[in-house]
Amino acid sequence: MKAARFSVPALVLTLVCALWSGTARAATWSSSDQWATWSNGGYTLYNDVWGSGAGPQTIWANSYGNWGVWANHPNTGGVKSYPNVTKYVGRLLSSLSSLKSSFNVTAPGSGAYESAYDVWSSDNAYEIMLWMNKTGAVGPLGSYQTSVSVGGHTWSVYKGSNGSNQVFSFVRSGNTSSGSVDVRAVLNWIRSAGWFGDITVGNVQFGFEITSSSGGLNFTTNSYSVSFG
Repeated sequence: MKAARFSVPALVLTLVCALWSGTARAATWSSSDQWATWSNGGYTLYNDVWGSGAGPQTIWANSYGNWGVWANHPNTGGVKSYPNVTKYVGRLLSSLSSLKSSFNVTAPGSGAYESAYDVWSSDNAYEIMLWMNKTGAVGPLGSYQTSVSVGGHTWSVYKGSNGSNQVFSFVRSGNTSSGSVDVRAVLNWIRSAGWFGDITVGNVQFGFEITSSSGGLNFTTNSYSVSFG
């Protein structure tokens, strides 16, 4: 077995990680595992480093509503990760009288990423993305369909497929770091367009879809909640 060797860049990275803001170390939970999960208050947090060519990423949390990641993904194309908080609904869309969410985040002004909801039908046939802000060279899947004001925001709407499921992307007309969304209204708009029927709503996710964060960047969710009835 060869002795371990550390190059200068690797040593620098190690020092950066060690000196990175003590948020993760002081948090209730943290992990650098690629698929790390943590459950709290009926929600589940996922580190979800799934893309090829990804760098290191550490997730931390004090609760489902207060969590974040430090990520150092290279400046290359393709999504590297989607650290997120997930709430499962498991109800027919027609049976929901409400489905709303609120969020407040602190995200960097550099890199390439979006802060986004990822809402799924329970059979994973349909994926609805709500982009609340985007930075850098990122763009939605599919082709532009229309512009619409629904759920409390104005969006550019895109429709496409990733080969496994239909994807509907709603890209907000301007970036915001906080607000609330009437998710049920958005889903009912899609249904009225004839793009799907009375789906069973599955996971409602919110997080940061990160393409690049070279040098290490911090993404923080200050507060978050989902409610339905």
